[in-house]
Amino acid sequence: MRYALLLLIAGCTTEIVDSTTTGHAEDPYTSLEREQREGPPRYTSRLHSCAKMRVATLGNVLASRGVNLAATQELSAGRMYRTSAVALGAANYPARTRENIELGVATASKIFDIYVQAAPEIIAAIPVRPECARNGQPAQLFDSSNHCVESGFSCLIGTRATPQHLAVCNETIKRANDPETGKQLAVALLAAAAHTCE
Repeated sequence: MRYALLLLIAGCTTEIVDSTTTGHAEDPYTSLEREQREGPPRYTSRLHSCAKMRVATLGNVLASRGVNLAATQELSAGRMYRTSAVALGAANYPARTRENIELGVATASKIFDIYVQAAPEIIAAIPVRPECARNGQPAQLFDSSNHCVESGFSCLIGTRATPQHLAVCNETIKRANDPETGKQLAVALLAAAAHTCE
């Protein structure tokens, strides 16, 4: 009688017993080994996470790459940056709220929007920026065949551009409707990714 009752209860349960569909596909020993090596997820998520770039720092980076932050045109990157304090997580001192250092979806989207608008200014400015020059030669973002150049993108992202960076850049240009749009998207994509820890 007991066994019949257990079978009846087990048959009525809504619990999934198939291990392939429970989301626990990883071997528990592998998971334990990783946790012993890296630490508990609560700890490693803080240690290995990346904080959002502060609003003032973003402005300094934009200005250092040739973006006019004082621009007043409706869709200019400078105006967009100046009027996006809330979306960028700036401090609200009257409300006693510190600057948000967490990178949320809205903040990442706004940073990308700003870089899309800033791309034409950045493309024009990188060759004349003295800090971007190498051995006295100005940095170029693109060559005459509309391929991405390592020296210009290294200056843009603040670290040496890898072959993977350049491959993504070239693929973005190739897939765009026209090369000029592709260049602008490539600059925005790599700058935003580099400055949002992607």
